[in-house]
Amino acid sequence: MLVTLAIRDIVLIDRLDLEFADGMSVLTGETGAGKSILLDALSLALGGRGDAGLVRNGQPQGQVTAAFDVPMTHPVRKLLADNDLESDGDVILRRVQAEDGRSRAFINDSPVSVALLRQAGGLLVEIHGQNESRAYTDPAEHRRLLDMFAGAEGLAGDVADAYRALRAAERELKVQEERIAAARREADFLRSASAELATLAPQAGEEDELAEIRQSMMQVEKIATDLGEAFETLNGNGSPISEIAALWRRLERKAEQAPGVLGAPVGHLAEALDRLEDARAGLETALRESEFDPQALERTEERLFALRAASRKYQVLVDELPGLRTRYEADLAALDAGEEALSGLAEAVRAAVSRYDRAAADLSARRHEAARALEEAVALELPDLRLERARFIVNLESDPENRSREGIDQAEFWVQTNPGTRPGPMMKVASGGELSRFLLSLKVSLADKGSAPTLVFDEIDTGVGGAVAEAIGARLARLARRVQVLTVTHAPQVAARAAGHFLIMKEDAREDGGEERVATRVKRIDVDHRREEIARMLAGATITDEARAAADRLLSDAG
Repeated sequence: MLVTLAIRDIVLIDRLDLEFADGMSVLTGETGAGKSILLDALSLALGGRGDAGLVRNGQPQGQVTAAFDVPMTHPVRKLLADNDLESDGDVILRRVQAEDGRSRAFINDSPVSVALLRQAGGLLVEIHGQNESRAYTDPAEHRRLLDMFAGAEGLAGDVADAYRALRAAERELKVQEERIAAARREADFLRSASAELATLAPQAGEEDELAEIRQSMMQVEKIATDLGEAFETLNGNGSPISEIAALWRRLERKAEQAPGVLGAPVGHLAEALDRLEDARAGLETALRESEFDPQALERTEERLFALRAASRKYQVLVDELPGLRTRYEADLAALDAGEEALSGLAEAVRAAVSRYDRAAADLSARRHEAARALEEAVALELPDLRLERARFIVNLESDPENRSREGIDQAEFWVQTNPGTRPGPMMKVASGGELSRFLLSLKVSLADKGSAPTLVFDEIDTGVGGAVAEAIGARLARLARRVQVLTVTHAPQVAARAAGHFLIMKEDAREDGGEERVATRVKRIDVDHRREEIARMLAGATITDEARAAADRLLSDAG
């Protein structure tokens, strides 16, 4: 429950510290005293919309702190733990609003996002009024409220789990179907390409190796031609060796006749013959060692050109051809295996559909049963609220083919305000006063079904009086046996039912500089002051003895 509310520099409130107890507390005061300011401040602490206009004039910032005492099993504890926030002791929500429009949010003195503050605030407090009761007027929330009334949160969780499993199975099947369809479209190409690459059998690094061999062979081919020509020159019919040898022999014979003249030339010719013979022998050896096979070069070039042609055809590097072959073969194998996998995945989807349908059917049955029970529970509340001729209807429609995470049902709260009129959505059919009473009946019916521990009702008794206001007060008091109830009211019948009574008023005050201003004050009033306040609510500005006597009767009847 809400334990304390501390407000600093919000609109007309300079400093305010309130302590609340369990049960029902009311806030009363004359029109314009500042009741809405108090609720705006509380809403700010709960993560409501910030506004620079909330900051008291002349101050740099305003601040609101709300402290709650809730059981350790309350859902807000898990929310805090999931966000690495301290979850022991009181839960303290704090909001700082700056005059420049910026705001900061804190939970247990740790900075948090406004979204997280709002999420925590929604678990702790529900604010209800003629224009603020989203969970009860928003059809998107009605199914959740029905589940809460039915105690079907566990079944709803099972359905959500089954739905997630179904969608996962469907996604997996779709991916496999798309993969198989793509493979089928390319099957002929895959088979042709796989066969071609299998025949080619490319090897990693083969291109560089073949290119090196080809270059070497081409160089050898050029050398071998030159060697052959040189050897033919020295060893063929036109070889100069024989002529030089004949010349050497003639001169050698003449050298004996003129040794001083021919000795040296004959020696040089002999040396030349030896060198030429060495050159011929060397060329013969080189020819044998560099034997060139044109067919080997041709085979090497054919292989190299075949690899490069495949590279161009499949638009990959030659070194990537082995991996491409492996991938194509894997795709073909996947096509064959995929057909079998596809059948298995389809069966998994059918099983997931079956599991979902069973869980959704169980949840739907529980919802239909709870819908009738909720209609009956609300119907019991309506007569005393002067809605005895009205009907509350849970419009529940089920479509087994419309599967969703929330199940197969669509729920919306309808009303029929008078016999013979057309039923319709509660927000469209009910007037403002009727809507507040329908909402009160709903809240009483759902009070022990997991709602927030603190409920705030903002003038839900507007536009009603007498017996209806008395009935509203009685129901709020009954509600307060299960949860904490804070009520802003103008109805003395409601105020008389409260265990705690806060009076909101305006007072003249002075700033530190002496400037006069108006400030909103709130104080808890005792029994005697309650009698006067309720009498004022009955009589208006002039409180009569009759009004005081009527106030005494209301307080006595409420007690």
